[in-house]
Amino acid sequence: MSDASQPTPHPHVDQGAPAAIEAVDLVKDYGTGDSEVHALRGVNIAFEQGRFTAIMGPSGSGKSTLMHTMSGLDKATSGHVLFQGHDLTGMGDKELTLLRRHGIGFIFQSFNLLPMFSARQNILMPLTLAGDKPDRAWFDLLVGTLGITDRLEHRPNELSGGQQQRVAIARALIGKPALVFADEPTGALDSVASAEVLGFLRNSVKELGQTVVMVTHDPMAASYADRAIVFSDGRIAADVDNPTAERMSELLMQERARATQAGGKVPLPPRKAQWTAGYQA
Repeated sequence: MSDASQPTPHPHVDQGAPAAIEAVDLVKDYGTGDSEVHALRGVNIAFEQGRFTAIMGPSGSGKSTLMHTMSGLDKATSGHVLFQGHDLTGMGDKELTLLRRHGIGFIFQSFNLLPMFSARQNILMPLTLAGDKPDRAWFDLLVGTLGITDRLEHRPNELSGGQQQRVAIARALIGKPALVFADEPTGALDSVASAEVLGFLRNSVKELGQTVVMVTHDPMAASYADRAIVFSDGRIAADVDNPTAERMSELLMQERARATQAGGKVPLPPRKAQWTAGYQA
């Protein structure tokens, strides 16, 4: 588990790695007429398998909209999202639910644990809902690596914020998804707990072959990633390999200044991304 210090530089990652998920000419508009807002403006991007990618940008820049649209939690206005040979933009709600249930994990800032259930039950909930049996060896590896083996029978209100987020991470990974989307996963944590959570996300990529795409406002969090994308006004403003906290802070300040000069920002999308949306219709 990582400590609170800044991580060591990342090794070079092969840019030719196959894409875990890809957006092609992705457009998302809200409203109509004079009130129409272009949240995503023809975005083209691929997130490679086995990499940890951070998405940053000023509030309302489109970064969360990108995550919601690429995961199928929100409908695109036009364009395509390609995942495991499927175009998500042409799928119905039931098809999307089944695909997410087995292919995509979700981690959110608010943890979204079910308060009446134990940590063990929360972790296994996606499999319970799907009627699948857990891989006990994988379960033991996850909870052991996350350091929550001795907290499995505790309910969420008996856990610290960092422990709750680790339970949420185990829940996201229990089904061995091809891709994990993390929306501000350290936003409710202190610096020490944040470093531990980010360290595990990075190790899940490095040691377990996971693919993680994380939305964050924190340059230090982005420095744990192999790659960082900066969004501004619905477009990609920067694409950085091996990001540092200093570089990402500089880029974010530049884009905030530009957004301020432009006199407006993209409104935040409806918060549809509750964790159960990944498993239930």
